[in-house]
Amino acid sequence: MLNIEDSGLSGVKIVTPTKHGDHRGFFSETWSRAGFAKAGIDIDFVQDNHSLSAQVGTLRGLHFQSPPFAQDKLVRVTRGRILDVAVDIRASSPSFGQHVAIELSAVNWKQLYIPAGFAHGFVTLEPDTEVQYKVSAPYAPQNDHGLAFDDPALGIDWRLPASELTLSDKDRKHPRLSEMLRYFDR
Repeated sequence: MLNIEDSGLSGVKIVTPTKHGDHRGFFSETWSRAGFAKAGIDIDFVQDNHSLSAQVGTLRGLHFQSPPFAQDKLVRVTRGRILDVAVDIRASSPSFGQHVAIELSAVNWKQLYIPAGFAHGFVTLEPDTEVQYKVSAPYAPQNDHGLAFDDPALGIDWRLPASELTLSDKDRKHPRLSEMLRYFDR
């Protein structure tokens, strides 16, 4: 069973799978193609990714792939806690440049479904945080792009001062929204 909520941005959904627990622990069906399709998310995922971030304040993103390798993503946390962010980069969208930020954790068991046409990133809020996510297209280096995490036009509150964030060199160099090519028309 799934509880699916709108996030406030068209297409981005908050998904909470049911957890069945007893004295042994719990069981949860985190992905079912048929169950998600019945709920209106009919995607063929082709790859699962898993990241571990040791430090609080590890920021990964904002990332996306351009067509024909654009990716839908289903993001969840299996240990720790993150602030997960999706930014609408569909040029003709009424919500172009707007974002949604949702806390995902191993405790709240929420997942975030992010369709193609959104840049995605997250910051860790606890040490040793593990994030797992499904994608609908394989990694394609030639279509790998990013958006500046600190673009003032986006107004993202990452919940931590910039001095406490750890990023890759690559993620520090992404263009601002106003400088970025328009890869998605809608």
